[in-house]
Amino acid sequence: MLQEEGTYQTELIDLSTVDVILISNYHCMMALPYITEHTGFTGTVYATEPTMQIGRLLMEELVNFIERVPKAQSASLWKNKDVQRLLPSPLKDAVEVSTWRRCYTMQEVNSALSKIQLVGYSQKIELFGAVQVTPLSSGYALGSSNWIIQSHYEKVSYVSGSSLLTTHPQPMDQASLKNSDVLVLTGLTQIPTANPDGMVGEFCSNLALTVRNGGNVLVPCYPSGVIYDLLECLYQYIDSAGLSNIPFYFISPVANSSLEFSQIFAEWLCHNKQSKVYLPEPPFPHAELIQTNKLKHYPSIHGDFSNDFRQPCVVFTGHPSLRFGDVVHFMELWGKSSLNTVIFTEPDFSYLEALAPYQPLAMKCTYCPIDTRLNFIQVSKLLKEVQPLHVVCPEQYTQPPPAQSHRMDLMIDCQPPAMSYRRAEVLALPFKRRYEKIEIMPELADSLVPMEIKPGISLATVSAVLHTKDNKHVLQPPPRPAQPPSSKKRKRVSEDVPDCKVLKPLLSGSIPVEQFVQTLEKHGFSDIKVEDTAKGHIVLLQEAETLIQIEEDSTHIICDNDETLRVRLRDLVLRFLQKF
Repeated sequence: MLQEEGTYQTELIDLSTVDVILISNYHCMMALPYITEHTGFTGTVYATEPTMQIGRLLMEELVNFIERVPKAQSASLWKNKDVQRLLPSPLKDAVEVSTWRRCYTMQEVNSALSKIQLVGYSQKIELFGAVQVTPLSSGYALGSSNWIIQSHYEKVSYVSGSSLLTTHPQPMDQASLKNSDVLVLTGLTQIPTANPDGMVGEFCSNLALTVRNGGNVLVPCYPSGVIYDLLECLYQYIDSAGLSNIPFYFISPVANSSLEFSQIFAEWLCHNKQSKVYLPEPPFPHAELIQTNKLKHYPSIHGDFSNDFRQPCVVFTGHPSLRFGDVVHFMELWGKSSLNTVIFTEPDFSYLEALAPYQPLAMKCTYCPIDTRLNFIQVSKLLKEVQPLHVVCPEQYTQPPPAQSHRMDLMIDCQPPAMSYRRAEVLALPFKRRYEKIEIMPELADSLVPMEIKPGISLATVSAVLHTKDNKHVLQPPPRPAQPPSSKKRKRVSEDVPDCKVLKPLLSGSIPVEQFVQTLEKHGFSDIKVEDTAKGHIVLLQEAETLIQIEEDSTHIICDNDETLRVRLRDLVLRFLQKF
């Protein structure tokens, strides 16, 4: 089993041996083509429909941005460790550069996506009869999932990229996480001290201030996700802030698809937005912004955009890293004026590192990271409610962040303490499979005759053939003994029929030692000595040089080659046990 998160490390695991990949949300699947197309992976990938479709948009945008800037030649000598040491930061500090790869092509993206099997929330998927997996709404993005992996008796919950805030996706399903033996927790907020609501407010006020002063606003963003919430907040804010004549531009090769997808995935939206679909009213207000020409979207800065472009304006475009995409053009166009502002909302990249190549920069920079994923207060509350037996999480979550080592509230605090793991560490989860479910055929069940051995407890012996296929176990009636052939012709043995031996009765009960010794004396045994052991008793018949070892679950008679004596003693032992 493997949960695929962003990048992957090939040295750690042979991906051709992986059976299943569970995708939590569309940000987690950006490395999927590398796995499905280049590693010998032949397993199944499971994801919800919005995860697959919006993941496709993100990958399509990435491929498009990269292919717009063709490289005449490709350099790889810099990956040599000795050369890498001499490079400027951040390249010299980059991890595992030998594994860095060229970007995949759209053909590889489509091939990878064709291997995905679509699933819905709460759908139970059987894996090889061994376990069931179920996606649950995680509340973070359209179609984002947490996963339950369970057998008949054990349950593991995988919680990644989840949100308890009321935004556009369906709310998080917490109830189904209860009764977990192990809860694996990852994908918490990257900025635990920033409140998303406060950041959205700051985003709107900074944007309004810049535009009122005649400047332009640049918002480096992904084509899906937080941008829907930002457009919704701006929709409510525009008129009150006197911004109704300011154009908003959304520039991305997939801008049109993204805006349309957000309106059609009705069943994946929160209840409030779902109800609008039947009104008829579009669930997101950006539909109205487009109709009233306040929001315009373009595949790139070339063509129609250059004709329509007027300033001051607000531009949403990618890539949030500022290393490729149309955002690079706007950084160079607007970077020289202090009237303009770039507002960072995506928490995935350090904004200082993103800006480094553009320095010195006159334009203002505002950092309003909006990360709706769980923070430590919410995690503590969630763990108290769902009460897993064990929590497993990355080591970073079990101690305060290095920059704020005094903040003991910025870590996971649970009982028993969370088990932590480091990058590329293999962890044994703290539970053992003790039971297996076995079905019994109706005709076999009919033949059972239970006997009461204690008040309220009945037992029946069963003689059956255990049939196992796809990890499912079924008890079937034993084959009838073959009839002796009536003619003298030799019949072909009809194969592999197990012999039906006469079953010995089963024994139960315990042997009261004092009464047993009295019985032995009555039957002519003398010089009897009893010793207590850790597991029971030893009865020594010193004259007969015989030893009877009585334990809770077994009795041994040890005598020297005297079979008649052994059988006599056995029969005396059996008097005290119940047979059935």
